[in-house]
Amino acid sequence: GRLSRDDYRKQKELEAARKAGTAPAELDEDGNEINPHIPTFMSQAPWYISTGKTGLQHQRKWQKEQPTTIGDTKWYRRGERMGTAPTKFRKGACENCGAQSHRTKDCMERPRKKGARWTGKDMQADEAVDQIDLSYDAKRDMWNGYDGREHQRLMQEWELVEEARRKRKASELDDARAKAKEKEGAAAATIEEQLGSSDEDEGAGPEDATASGKSKSTVRNLRIREDTAKYLRNLDPESAFYDPKTRSMRENPYAGKKTDEDGATTQPAYYAGDNFIRYSAEVQEIRKREVFAWEAGERGNSSAHFQANPTQTALMYGEFVDKRDTIKNSRQQALVEQYGGQEHLEAPAPELMRPEERYVEYSRTGQVVAGDIQPAARSRYREDMRRLNHTAVFGSWWSDGHWGYACCKQTMKNAYC
Repeated sequence: GRLSRDDYRKQKELEAARKAGTAPAELDEDGNEINPHIPTFMSQAPWYISTGKTGLQHQRKWQKEQPTTIGDTKWYRRGERMGTAPTKFRKGACENCGAQSHRTKDCMERPRKKGARWTGKDMQADEAVDQIDLSYDAKRDMWNGYDGREHQRLMQEWELVEEARRKRKASELDDARAKAKEKEGAAAATIEEQLGSSDEDEGAGPEDATASGKSKSTVRNLRIREDTAKYLRNLDPESAFYDPKTRSMRENPYAGKKTDEDGATTQPAYYAGDNFIRYSAEVQEIRKREVFAWEAGERGNSSAHFQANPTQTALMYGEFVDKRDTIKNSRQQALVEQYGGQEHLEAPAPELMRPEERYVEYSRTGQVVAGDIQPAARSRYREDMRRLNHTAVFGSWWSDGHWGYACCKQTMKNAYC
């Protein structure tokens, strides 16, 4: 209850004496001394767990230690029954099998035409239901409840299957050798190469050990030695950027790289950057189909989906292209019928476009001696004019996408040499 003024003063004096060390410290329930310098709000227990005695028990861990792994506790008993099966239906039990450990909607037995509630036959005993309290980490452990003995049983089954497969393969090899005795030795070696492998010939005899090394390899290297990584094509740090996250090199690594005297690049014909591949082959056709699916979806056609229905989208796109071409041709035909000019739309016959044979004789120096002499095409501009001390005209040199002078390698026009 509420303390009087004198009791409150005495309590404060006692606390001051205990803090000064002149009075003995207070003892808790276990007989241990309580530090007098601990604040009151920490030493007093809350009202909902207060026992009326002084102590620091409420500050200590009062809950039980929960198990962290399945090794610290038991696990669910799968398939076990508790006691014997009942002889009559009990209130609140499963209407299908008669067990009282689960409800009807949770029953794992085969649904009966008439349940145990109405027939009273084949009543099942209650399952063993265990209440297991796990910690936060144990509840989220992906291997919680795993039994390693199950994997051992699988290993034994695999070993039996592997042994049977080896015996069958050995019998096939024996039959093949018996048939190959009548043929040449090359045919026998071919049969062993076809039927032998590294996994299947471990238990074979010494005759199989002399087989070719090619028949022993089952895993092949999918990358050829001539294949070059993208980031090794051009080691210049100022060249095309290689993105290691997406493994892409969008720009051409050989852009502007020239080593020959004639100005020819060393770029291989099979690689010019990922952007070049994006605009080659059937990429444009696939993009047209994807755009067609987007536009069809905006118009309300949900069946045209490029990822979900690729085949149907391709068929719909083909029908769309055919209808579009038909409408275009019909409009063109209507214009021709109205205004004429069909003769200008027809291509000339191939016979009229063939080049004619002309007899021309040349000298050793390349001069025309006899025959039809074709006059050289003359430019509208004055040729061989070299201004500003240049020895070559502008446009005689090319580098990094710019034209320039071959004499001084400058790309700025009208620059002094």
